[in-house]
Parts: sequence; C-alpha cells; structure tokens
Amino acid sequence: MRRDSKPKVTLLGAGPGDPELITLKGILALNKADVVLYDALIDPVLLKHAPAQAIKIFVGKRVGKHSLPQEDTNKLCVENALKHGHVVRLKGGDPFVFGRGSEEIDYIEAFGIPTEVISGISSSVAVPAQVGIPVTKRGVSESFWVITGTTSSGEISRDIALAAQSTATVVILMGTKKLREIVSFYQQYDRNDLPIAIIQNGTTKEEKLVAGYMDDILIKAENAKIAAPAIIIIGEVVKESYRLKEIYQDVVSVEINRV
Repeated sequence: MRRDSKPKVTLLGAGPGDPELITLKGILALNKADVVLYDALIDPVLLKHAPAQAIKIFVGKRVGKHSLPQEDTNKLCVENALKHGHVVRLKGGDPFVFGRGSEEIDYIEAFGIPTEVISGISSSVAVPAQVGIPVTKRGVSESFWVITGTTSSGEISRDIALAAQSTATVVILMGTKKLREIVSFYQQYDRNDLPIAIIQNGTTKEEKLVAGYMDDILIKAENAKIAAPAIIIIGEVVKESYRLKEIYQDVVSVEINRV
C-alpha cells in the first residue's frame, strides 16, 4: 500500500454486469486504488484491475439479504480514505442512476475529502440493447422513461401511473416484486396488448429473458421464475428486437388464422 497516498474517493460505475462493459477510465481508476468498496452485482474479475495489495471490502446490497446500511458504507468511504488514501467505490451500473451516488458524494465532501465520479454504462439502456431492444426508434418511440419500481419507502413509484398513459418506452428498474401492480396500472388504461419484456441478469452469462404482452406477462414471468435483479421494458420497441420477433410474429399468425 502506498503510504504517501492522499485521501480521495472515486465513485465508479461498473456498468450493467458484463465486466467488459466497464470504461477504460474506470479500469485506470481501479489501477490506482488503495481500497475498493464493491457492491453485490460486481463481477469479481473487476477486482483484478486493482493492485494486489489493495484492500477489497464487500458492501453489497441484495434483495432480502443482509447488507451494510448506506450510512455505514458512507463512513467506510471516509475512514478508509483518511487511513489509506485512494478509495474506489465500485457500484453497478451508473452511480447517479438510482445508485445513491449523490448521497455518498455529499457525505464524503462534508469531510473535505476530494471526490471524482466516473460514469458507468447504465443498465437502463445497455440491457435492452443487449437483446436488441432499442429504447427509442424513429416512428415507434420518440422518448423513454427510466423509473424505479420501488421507492425508498418500499412503495411502487406513482410515476408509473403517469408513464402508463404515455407512448414513451418505459424502463423500470427494481420493479420485479411490483410486476403485478405495474401490470395493473397499464390495464387501468386498457393497454393489455402493449408489449413488455423482462430481462434478468442482463449482459451476463446468467441472462434470462421473457417477453409478451401486458395480459400474459405475469404467467410467463412466473413460469420462467424471473427474479431480481431484472429490468422491465414496456412499449412498442420491444417488438423491434431480432431476438423476440418469433414471439410476436407467432401471435400475429394466430390472429390472422382466427380471422
């Protein structure tokens, strides 16, 4: 460990899951780390980019499992920076997209410790792209919303009710446990025929994908045993995926035959 390191904390986004999707700037930051505080969704191979003598501390959060409270993680950032020097706070996705990065920065800066933010590729766009779903496409969708499915109070975001009335693509993070409520919002506006896809562990070897419509996605997700972490994509752009064409073409064939 370098004894002459000055206190500093770098918030680093690791990207959506695939360790090759971290940025070059992120790797260079890890190369200079004295301490790495990393989350649950971080591929362990990324830790190899840090010096062998660097301290690696797990501070991850997983649904339904024990984890350090956010306040303790904030304190660890400060304590390790003051004691060891350069702390890299390695977070999944992008630190400022539902990553509580701004809260950590506010806390650390209050101690006079310099900080840096290195953006990561957000799973909100990278995971749909991995399976061929464009969040926007000319003539299909001119905007997209990124919404948390579960708020800090544990309730479903009311923004989903607003999004259900729009023609925008809607990407919902942390919404797996709220899927039934999400579907209910859309059904209130008679949108049973709206395409929807759910991608679990996107961009990784454990990726799992289910797709359909609002009126059948609940049973499909249950049969596939979809669980967190997963991303929900809602909108006509789901049909644009080359990997999902058979699903939607089959439905069209059935409807034509019935006529």
